[in-house]
Amino acid sequence: MGLRKPATREPLREVVEREHPRDVEGLLLQLSAGDAEQRRWAARDLAGVREAVALLGARLPAEPDPRVREALFTTLAGTGGTAAVDALMPLLRSEDAQLRNGAIEALAGMPMAVAPRIAALLRDADADVRIFTVNLLGELRHEQVVPWLLQVLRGEREVNVVAAAIEVLAEVGSPEHVAPLREAAQRYPDDPFIAFAADTAAARIEAT
Repeated sequence: MGLRKPATREPLREVVEREHPRDVEGLLLQLSAGDAEQRRWAARDLAGVREAVALLGARLPAEPDPRVREALFTTLAGTGGTAAVDALMPLLRSEDAQLRNGAIEALAGMPMAVAPRIAALLRDADADVRIFTVNLLGELRHEQVVPWLLQVLRGEREVNVVAAAIEVLAEVGSPEHVAPLREAAQRYPDDPFIAFAADTAAARIEAT
C-alpha cells in the first residue's frame, strides 16, 4: 500500500462578534458603530440589499479603513442599479483619489445603469469631473464609449480633458479614428503636448 499524504486542515476563521442583529437595521448600526472587522462584515452582508444602498454610499467618505472601503465598493457594484450609481457618482468630486478610483472601478461594472448619466457628466461645469468621466469611459464596456470620446475630441474646450480622451482612444480606437485625432490636435496648434499625444495615439492604433 502506498503512503497516503496526511490530511491538512485549514486554520479556523476567527469568530467576529456581532453586537447587533443581522437584519438590515442591525447591520447598518454595525457598519457605523463596530470596529473595522465588524464594519467590513456588515458591508459584505448588506450585498443585494437595495434599501441600504444610499447609506452604504454615504458611509464611504467617512470610512477610514481601506478594507472596509473595498467591501463597500464591492457591495455597491454587486448590487448595481440606478440607486448604486446615484450613491457612487458624488465620489467623482471627492478630493480623495482612493475614493474617486474606487468609484470609477465600481461604476465601470454597471454600464447600462451608468450610460444615461454620461452625457451630463461630459457637460459638467467642473473640468476635473469631465476628466474623471473620460477615465471611466476607459473602463466602461459600452457600445457608446467611442462616440462619447469622439464627442470630447470635437467639442471639449479644456485641453486636459481632450488629452485624457486621446489617451483612452489610443486604447479603444480603430484606424478610422486616426483622422479625428489629427483634427483634435489641429484645434490646439500652440500646444505641443496635444500634438504629441495625438501622434502617439494614432501610431499606436495603426500598429494594432
